[in-house]
Amino acid sequence: MAAETLAATAGIEVYRDGKCIIKRIVYWMDLKRNYKKLMQEAGDLRATKDAICTEISRFRLTEDMRVWIARTGMIEEEVIELETKYEKKQRWRLDCLANLSRDMTEKCNQVRNHREEGKLQKMTLAMELPEPVRKIHTLKLQENSSLHKVVRHVLGFLDDEKIRRIAICGMVGTAKTTIMENLNNHEKVAKMFDMIIWVSVTKEWSERKLQDAILQRLKLDVQGLTSIEEAALIISEELKEKKYLIVLDEVWDMVDLNKIMGINDNQKDSKVLLASRYDGVCYDMEVNEIVDVQPLSLNDAWKMFKEKVGHPISHPLIEPIARHVVEECHGLPLLIDRVARTFRKKDKNVSRWEDGLKRLQRWDSVKIEGMEEVLERLEICYEDLKDGEQKECFLYAALYPEESEIYVDYLIECWRAEGFINHANNFKQARDRGHTVLNELIKVSLLERSNKSKCVKMNKVFRKMALKILSQSANSKILVKPHEELEDFPRKEEWELANRISLMDNGVSTLPKSVDCHDLLTLLLQRNKYLTSIPELFFMSMCHLQVLDLHGTKISALPFSLSSLISLKALYLNSCSDLIEITASVEALKHLEVLDIRKTKINLLKFGSLIWLKCLRISVCNLETGYHIETQVSRFDTLEELSIDVDSSKEGWDEIVKMVVKEVVMLKKLTSLRFCFPEVDHLDLFVKHSPLWEKDSCLTFQFSVGCHDSAFAQILESIDNPTHNILKLVNGQGVDPVIIKVLMETNAFGLIGHKGVSSLSAFGIEKMNKMFNCLIDRCHEIKTIVDGHKTSEAVLKWLENLYIKDVPKLESIWEGPVCAGSLAQLASITLCKCLELKKIFSHGMIQQLLQLKHLRVEECYQIEEIIMESENAQLVPEALPKLKTLILLDLPRLTRIWANDSLEWPSLQGIEISMCDMLKILPFNQVNATNLQSIKGQQSWWGDLVWEDDATKQRLQSLCILD
Repeated sequence: MAAETLAATAGIEVYRDGKCIIKRIVYWMDLKRNYKKLMQEAGDLRATKDAICTEISRFRLTEDMRVWIARTGMIEEEVIELETKYEKKQRWRLDCLANLSRDMTEKCNQVRNHREEGKLQKMTLAMELPEPVRKIHTLKLQENSSLHKVVRHVLGFLDDEKIRRIAICGMVGTAKTTIMENLNNHEKVAKMFDMIIWVSVTKEWSERKLQDAILQRLKLDVQGLTSIEEAALIISEELKEKKYLIVLDEVWDMVDLNKIMGINDNQKDSKVLLASRYDGVCYDMEVNEIVDVQPLSLNDAWKMFKEKVGHPISHPLIEPIARHVVEECHGLPLLIDRVARTFRKKDKNVSRWEDGLKRLQRWDSVKIEGMEEVLERLEICYEDLKDGEQKECFLYAALYPEESEIYVDYLIECWRAEGFINHANNFKQARDRGHTVLNELIKVSLLERSNKSKCVKMNKVFRKMALKILSQSANSKILVKPHEELEDFPRKEEWELANRISLMDNGVSTLPKSVDCHDLLTLLLQRNKYLTSIPELFFMSMCHLQVLDLHGTKISALPFSLSSLISLKALYLNSCSDLIEITASVEALKHLEVLDIRKTKINLLKFGSLIWLKCLRISVCNLETGYHIETQVSRFDTLEELSIDVDSSKEGWDEIVKMVVKEVVMLKKLTSLRFCFPEVDHLDLFVKHSPLWEKDSCLTFQFSVGCHDSAFAQILESIDNPTHNILKLVNGQGVDPVIIKVLMETNAFGLIGHKGVSSLSAFGIEKMNKMFNCLIDRCHEIKTIVDGHKTSEAVLKWLENLYIKDVPKLESIWEGPVCAGSLAQLASITLCKCLELKKIFSHGMIQQLLQLKHLRVEECYQIEEIIMESENAQLVPEALPKLKTLILLDLPRLTRIWANDSLEWPSLQGIEISMCDMLKILPFNQVNATNLQSIKGQQSWWGDLVWEDDATKQRLQSLCILD
């Protein structure tokens, strides 16, 4: 029995030993495979660790993660130790190799488990890391709408590696934020950047608030940090390896991103996109490109309103009303959105729609849901104006009809008369200050540029806001009803105690015999074409009146009560074509500074006692022309500004002009002179005898030689450069030395109907160093503008606009060699009715046009190529880098714009092509002209185009506006 037990025990031991030996043999046989598995698992662990370390910074490293990373390091050392043993395996016995294989198996399991734990840690970390993009709920933009085109435009800039900072600029309510939100959410933007950081910059922003918002977006825990510099360093470290986009919405002031985020423009491929209503902020932040967002077109505004209101708008009785509602919104998406919410509730009730329209026209904000919010946003622009001077000037512009053209010089005169212009001792200083205020109001969109060169306008939305502010002012009572088809003067309760009355552009035919308006400061009655007389006592109570505008009325006389206007500073009687008599004593008008009697029949001598006038505008018909009475003009020896208009007939002007010139040169205080010289000799007389025509003189001039009219004022005058000196030479012959002398001081030159010269070079083009604008019209002997063979230096270096019309023998703009620096600032070229012109850009010229933005070619019947290949064989792809618009009209022989699609056209935004039936190929492909937004043309022309590939056609098809 004992022997059996012993034998059984021995059998078990043998079995165990055998099993162990088998295991060892298996381990020994799997050594190589286990080694490979361990190395693979170790590599995966290392990759997991590296990924985690890439994602984290020491500022968000948790204790668990810290332990995991430390343990990973220990495991990696243990793996290395096993790897070293494996490399020395040849010297080992079988049992040692088996043990090594077993250790590798166990370590492999440990590595795998540790890696899985790391994956869980990484998932936890990923939840704590900032997401690459935070989508924002926003309005989806309609395809090919103007806002959608802005988005596409900005996408082009974001994709351009040369552009680092982009600004979206526009007035309040133009959907800048909506555009930014759509860009933030855009799939293409998400693919461009590792991270998009959106920050709204409120008006009450501070460096600390902005920094905290960025830190929160990056999910960085910085508790305990006290300085902006420390936080900036943390942000910089977090972003240094990332390609990011900083999106700053509603920027009110310059933001120093280097100070707040520790970043600069050296960060690889990272960009900044900002939105602001102030273009000055954009320049302060040194943006590379500014995208100007305008109010929606009427068509786009209608589409947006229609989409938001829904089916009721299609009702045949409601649609006409709805279109008027849209007009009241002035293309502002913010206002359209709020108004649409209200009108959607009116369903198909026509009466409610009509009532809503009337309330909107009256700006009855209480009844329009959301209108208070709109008003508050609009009023921010007003409240943000720097001082009371700017606010008063803005509110004054509301006296004029909505969207009407307001002549800038006239507006500034009214501002000065009302006392709004501060720190101005003379008219020149007042105009300079007035233009500064004007530019500030334009910058914040409270006033807008007009299509007319020296006019501004106020849109209906801001005008209603301004009238609302005025109506709520305790210090102001106004009566403002311009252009409202009034036939009768308003009731007494409306004008009584008013400070300012505006009834211009109505049909008022009679005025009250007397009015009690002791506080009245401004009275605007201009262009009441049925007003034929003013009651004798009408002005009796207006002792504080400062601005009186009666121009364009049919009055024939001024009443004796005019002498009661003892505070009057500006009197406008121009275009009162029947005005011939004045019964009042004007000597009482001791404060009158501005008098305009152009195109009236009243004699200047009747105002002869007003020797203190500062600004006088007259026509030849206001002067004695039969025989000249001396001191008609020179008696006003304090004049600072003088304008003498001559109509096309020039009746009597030739006989007295020499005497008038001699009087004008006696006016020592003149700073501005508008004058027509019938002959070049008369100009020579002025230049030789006027002490104002000296070096460093402050005289600003607008001279016409040969004929005076307002033609081409749109081209030669500029709201941005009000002090430009202008010379128009009309129907002249040859070249006179005095013309060359005056051209040396001229900023805008019009050469019209001139004979005896073949190029502008004949006028001493080397000395035209102050020329900004140049117009050439009906000069039938000119063959080229610049003759490069006659100059050895750069010319027209500062020319910005070149306008050439009806020059039938013109062969080229530039003939001969082009000196570097010539035309360096040329931004706009217009060519019209140049019947022999074949060559626009001659050899070497296009390389100088780095600033050219606009090119228009019209009715030039010999043009076959816009850029001739024979003249520009070595043209680089970057040519014309700033060109934005290209307009080609009625060019029957035009076959191509450029020989191929090699040019980049990086700034091109708009093309218009009409009646160019032989143009079959466009110089575009899938990758150039990335900022193109619109192609206007005819459907038949577009259908006949030939394409290299369908992809290019499809891309451009979406940009087309065809008729």
